[in-house]
Amino acid sequence: MGKRTQIPTVNAGSMADIAFLLLIFFLVTTTIETDAGIDRKLPRENTDPIAIEYKRKNLFPVWVDGEGRLLVKNERIDLKELRSMAISFIDNGGADPNHPDYCDYCMGLRDQTSSDSPSKAIITINTQRETEYGVYIAVQNELVGAYTELRNREANRLYHRNYTDMEEQYQNGQTSLLVKAELKKNIRYLRDLYPLNIVEPQQ
Repeated sequence: MGKRTQIPTVNAGSMADIAFLLLIFFLVTTTIETDAGIDRKLPRENTDPIAIEYKRKNLFPVWVDGEGRLLVKNERIDLKELRSMAISFIDNGGADPNHPDYCDYCMGLRDQTSSDSPSKAIITINTQRETEYGVYIAVQNELVGAYTELRNREANRLYHRNYTDMEEQYQNGQTSLLVKAELKKNIRYLRDLYPLNIVEPQQ
C-alpha cells in the first residue's frame, strides 16, 4: 500500500481571540454621531400675578397656528418680519439708566414699555398640534438668527470679527489650545451679552 497523505488543517484555536480584538478595534475607532436637538429652557411655574404682570413687557410671544400663520403681540406678521422684530425687542434696552438691568451697549429705541435688557428679554414660542414641523423650524431659525446678528455686531465692535467666525475657529480641530482658550472666553462673553432666551411654554 502506498503512503497515506495527510490533509492539512487550519488551526482555528485563535479565531475567537482575533474576532475579539477586531471587535475592540471597531468599538474604539468608530465614531457615533448623536443629534444634539434644540436646546431650550422651560419656564418655571409662577402663580404670583404681580410678578407675571411685571415681567409682561419682557415677553415676546410668538404664536404659530396649524396653518403656519404667525401672530406676534396680537399682530399678524409674515415670517420675513420676525427676525427684525425680535432684534428690536431683544436690543431695546428699556431699563432706567440707574437700574441694575440697564444695558449700555444696546442700540434699540429704549422704549420703557418693551424689554429692559437682553438678559431679561424672553421669547416664547407657542404652537398647535397641527403646526407643520418645517414652519416650526423656520420660526426657530429666524429667532436664533436674530441673536446671531446681535452677537455678530458686538463681536465686530469688540474683537473686529464675526461671532460666527469665532465659533467656527473654536470648533476647528486644528486650532491651538491657546487660541481656543481665548476664543472660549470671548464667545462666552458674547453669549452673556445676548443670552439665547427662547422658551416653549408647556401646553
